[in-house]
Amino acid sequence: MWRSRARALLLLRSSIPRSPTPPSPRHPTRALTRLPPPRPLSRFLSSSPDLLPDASSSSSYPLPDDSASSAAGAPADATEAGEDNLSSMWEEAGDADDIFAPSGVTNSVADEEEVARVRAIVEGTPEDQIASTLADMVVDFNEPLLAAVLLTAEQCSCKKLILLFNYAAKNNPTAKSLSNLEILVSKVADSDEVDKMDAYLLWDLVKEIGTVPGSVSTPLLNEMIAIFWKLEKSKAALEVFAMFDELGCTPDSDTYYLVIEAARKKSMFRSAWEVCEKMIGSGCFPNGEKVGKTLTFLCEGKKVKEAHSLYLAAKEKNIQIPKSALDFLVGALVRNDETIGTALELLEEYQGDSLKHAGKSFATVIHALCRRNKVEDANNLLTKMVLLEEYQGESLKNAGKTFATVIHGLCRKKKLEDAKTLLMRMVNLGPAPGKAVFNFVITALSKEGEMEDAKGLIRVMESQGLSPDIYTYSVLMSGYTKGGMVDEAHALLGEAKKIHPKLNRVTYHILIRGYCKIEEFGKAIECLKEMRKDGLQPNADEYDKLIQSLCLKATDWRTAEKLLEEMEDSGLCLKGISRSLIAAVKELEREEMQSKASQEA
Repeated sequence: MWRSRARALLLLRSSIPRSPTPPSPRHPTRALTRLPPPRPLSRFLSSSPDLLPDASSSSSYPLPDDSASSAAGAPADATEAGEDNLSSMWEEAGDADDIFAPSGVTNSVADEEEVARVRAIVEGTPEDQIASTLADMVVDFNEPLLAAVLLTAEQCSCKKLILLFNYAAKNNPTAKSLSNLEILVSKVADSDEVDKMDAYLLWDLVKEIGTVPGSVSTPLLNEMIAIFWKLEKSKAALEVFAMFDELGCTPDSDTYYLVIEAARKKSMFRSAWEVCEKMIGSGCFPNGEKVGKTLTFLCEGKKVKEAHSLYLAAKEKNIQIPKSALDFLVGALVRNDETIGTALELLEEYQGDSLKHAGKSFATVIHALCRRNKVEDANNLLTKMVLLEEYQGESLKNAGKTFATVIHGLCRKKKLEDAKTLLMRMVNLGPAPGKAVFNFVITALSKEGEMEDAKGLIRVMESQGLSPDIYTYSVLMSGYTKGGMVDEAHALLGEAKKIHPKLNRVTYHILIRGYCKIEEFGKAIECLKEMRKDGLQPNADEYDKLIQSLCLKATDWRTAEKLLEEMEDSGLCLKGISRSLIAAVKELEREEMQSKASQEA
């Protein structure tokens, strides 16, 4: 496109009158003056630098600044210096005559007065009168005249520029050149006032001209996609992309990224993936930052497998994906049982410096493995992280949740030795375990009857400056009573009172049930009294359990009736079945006594 722009610039400058200047000999060692580097599509993407196309892609070049010719040693005439600079660039690029090779280009130049006259008419005429007004002027719109008017018109709406181009093309077919079309598209793209009707009108014009081979270019079509992206007309952007082959153009990396971004505006995930498939097939990728953004977009649309395919394709092209995008991909993969194995494989991608900051991704996978009861895999992965010294320094402070998750999973799977080993690793090396982590292991040990080990962990807690909470004591007491060691559980209650003056009724309930189980009803009743003494009112459940045990195991309906009276005095109501049980035991005793008396008589 730079050639067509340069030609249009030269045609415009050629229309500026100047006094003749004798030619100066060109020194063979004079430095060649180059045009500034291109800034393709930056007008659309300046607010979002991450959307900028690759610098290596072809697109429109900005016009050179004449002020550059004022450098030391430049010719006195600025216009001549500008032409010399262009000539130098063309000579360096190749045969300068090749620039003007396309047929239909004449050596005519635009007259400055004519350019000003046409521009003034176009700027001052209503849009619906442009064609008739230009017809009355009887202007021969050759290519340089149209280029000059398009380039210098600053007060024209996008629609006026399009109408001007249409009229000029009908008036003189040579004006309908690729360079002039590129100028028009760029002017519309630069406008902050472009609306959807202007964009669709321009697109219709591009399609009409594009029926002639070589009349449109890839950068021009990229500009059209960018215009529709700016207007949030995603379907129109996809239509432009679909027309590339028909218009004789080949998509480049900017094309793929711009149309994916346009699809993202309307959350068109399936369309975006179809474009990605074509991009993968072409092997033409944008930079890693943009590929990473596309990966994230696909994951948001639950196209996780497709995102992984894109990642693998980009990796084959040695494109470095940002760690944030890789983290997002790993997090999306672990949400599904089918792809959690793929997430594990992706963890191997963290190498070198990226491994130092991979804690979040590793933790995500570990938590997912534990949720799916794959605790052994989670423990192995955590061990690997420790061996890799992943958790060190600041990252170690934030790793407690990950260690706790694995320990909890190991306890559920009854992998108690592994759980204790990992817990002691936390105690000795960090991260410091909290009460919850200790409670996980203590609970698991208590359920398995390993009470000495469980009680020993209380001492470890205290050495870490942690006071066992009521839950910890309750778990231990439950373990002791389950094994028939209710007195040891009662002793723990006394120890708990020293730390927690006010306990909850669960601890007493555990003891009452324990004593009833071993038929030491007196001690159970003492626990009931102790409970009231400690400020806790027994509920119906405690009374009910004790009354049923007295009736069924000890047939002691008298004590049961006393407890029933206490309940009624406290406003509690005994279950009907328990009331019937008292009456039944009482009646049974009466019948036995009558039977014994009759036998003695």
